[in-house]
Amino acid sequence: MSDLNEKFQWLARNVELPQLDFTKVAEWLTMVAASNNRIVGSLSYIFCDDEHILEVNRQFLNHDYYTDIITFDDCRGRLLRGDMFISLDTVRSNAELQGVAYESELMRVIVHGVLHLCGINDKGPGEREIMEANEDKALALWEGMNN
Repeated sequence: MSDLNEKFQWLARNVELPQLDFTKVAEWLTMVAASNNRIVGSLSYIFCDDEHILEVNRQFLNHDYYTDIITFDDCRGRLLRGDMFISLDTVRSNAELQGVAYESELMRVIVHGVLHLCGINDKGPGEREIMEANEDKALALWEGMNN
């Protein structure tokens, strides 16, 4: 399992790291990647606040708005590599708006980044539904691991 932990980096900017079993999360994300015919290479998760993600969005994407996740893809074929910035502020407000538990929304956003790296998009016609179906499948796997 130590090899798996070396493939994931869990960082925080302006926030505390979420209280998660990161070894279990890494195992889950590795299973999600494998189900999409991908191999985990090097993935960094940077948990931050709204102000930091807004700064990243402006600096790298020329977008002037808050978001829950920004995924930077550095994949090499089937090998997943990338950096994912997650605003815990936006995750919390989205959970409240949707009437779901904060941890459930956080896990959805965490897997959302890996699904993007697997080539699943959510901007074009019909793509949002495909992404949501993949998120639901991955979240069911997560629930199964925790029961």
